[in-house]
Amino acid sequence: MAPWIKQLGGLAERALSRSMTSMLGEEFDARLARVPLSLGQSGVDPFGLDPEWTKNAIACTALLYRKYFRCEAYGTANVPTGRVLLIANHSGQIPVDAAMIGTAMFMDVEPPRFVRAMVEKWAHTLPFVSMLFARVGQVVGVPENAKRLLLRNEALLVFPEGSRGISKTYQERYRLVDFGLGFMRLAIETNTPIVPVAVIGGEEQYISIAQLDGVAKLLRMPAFPIMPQVLLPGGQLPLPTKYRLHFGEPMRFDGDPDDDDAVIEEKVWLVKQTLQAMVNRGLKERRHVFW
Repeated sequence: MAPWIKQLGGLAERALSRSMTSMLGEEFDARLARVPLSLGQSGVDPFGLDPEWTKNAIACTALLYRKYFRCEAYGTANVPTGRVLLIANHSGQIPVDAAMIGTAMFMDVEPPRFVRAMVEKWAHTLPFVSMLFARVGQVVGVPENAKRLLLRNEALLVFPEGSRGISKTYQERYRLVDFGLGFMRLAIETNTPIVPVAVIGGEEQYISIAQLDGVAKLLRMPAFPIMPQVLLPGGQLPLPTKYRLHFGEPMRFDGDPDDDDAVIEEKVWLVKQTLQAMVNRGLKERRHVFW
């Protein structure tokens, strides 16, 4: 690489850093320095997380978090240090909810953390997206990856509704659909506390009036929503709804991770009911969708 290109890249990086500091404050770099990381000789962790990529990604989402969605996080003291499973309601057609939870864990939780999320296998078939997800620490949602991350004392974000959560229409917003059982088996096997996270605001950012399951299957996509707003100028952007994130008290479960589904379902039902109650309470307490 020519020296002038390296110099130009360095100038751009310093300018970006100054810009981030001016918009997010000196606290941003201070928090970044306190994030626990375990990197190999190549400068990335075993799953491909690159601190520089993650820093820039967090800076972008932090601006959305503070300025666009004006996020408020409640109950952040409930998040324990060490391994933790964050279980949240899913919404919004695109994973803005995951980005806001991850940003809250960095901006408003002590100590600041980088969150690892389980993403759909489909996402890793997309050019560039698969590399981006890996560099910012997100991994394919298979049990083996999840277990390894928790045994490394990571914070792991899981949406038990899966693609069914983002497939909800506007009329179905904030009504939790059936949870998968895998997260509970994982929590029991790794002795990991579960922290329910109620996301308020994400289910109005895109107005979905219908789902075309046949088209989704044909295109091998998890969902294909009909959203009239994307046809309007600027409608491709999510609406600037106000996000409110409620972190619940940790829930611990014991037993045999290989128990029959009926036994695991009882524990999963308790988590689902707790999260639904948190969502209902959050909706009741908010003043307006946009403020």
